[in-house]
Amino acid sequence: MIILPAIDVQNGECVRLVKGDFATAHKVAEDALATAKSFEATGAKWIHMVDLDGAKSAQPVNHSVFRNVVQNTHLNVEVGGGIRDMETISFYLNSGVSRVILGSAALSDPDLVKSAVREYGGRIAVGIDARNGLVAAQGWLETSNVQYLELAKQMEQIGVEYLIFTDISRDGTLTGPNLEQLEALNRSVSCHVIASGGVAGSKDIADLKNLGLYGVICGKALYSGNLNLRDAIALAGGEQQDEQ
Repeated sequence: MIILPAIDVQNGECVRLVKGDFATAHKVAEDALATAKSFEATGAKWIHMVDLDGAKSAQPVNHSVFRNVVQNTHLNVEVGGGIRDMETISFYLNSGVSRVILGSAALSDPDLVKSAVREYGGRIAVGIDARNGLVAAQGWLETSNVQYLELAKQMEQIGVEYLIFTDISRDGTLTGPNLEQLEALNRSVSCHVIASGGVAGSKDIADLKNLGLYGVICGKALYSGNLNLRDAIALAGGEQQDEQ
């Protein structure tokens, strides 16, 4: 299982939110590049980065931060937030980002996902963020009537290989991931499933590995000191993939 340390960026700074609420944003690190380098030095091969401003404005805002990490580390960088058209997808992938995450677009513009997968294959991931099992969009500011498993199956049919699932009610809370929903998702589709939200410590890493997931994103647990990245990588299997 792959461990993906997370860096969420707002106004160029590394922040964390609680349950996706922008009003709860608080700074957790001084510098994104320095933080990414520390993750790399600890053994991480992948990093999960989110443009929080982009998620709200539906266009890239903090792309220079991501490019800086791509150019100055050997990490595989996956980026999400505000990616709503092929131009932005191409911009990121051509600048060295390893994988882009489509979130709101998966709900509102499945044709975009089809085009992206046709063009870039496994370099496209879809983020499914759910509140009470219903998919949220637009930076989690809106909740749809679409069930998360329904959207996951639609994405599988399109050819999406990677799904990132977040239970918004657990995100940034250190209360543990939603194992029940993650297990249901992993059983329902053939896609590689990456868990996000709620990871509090080593037990959660072990539980997620037991579900047979492809990866897990860790954020607040790392910044708070509840989870040691080196220990998490060892628990996940030690060998972190350099490429998809």
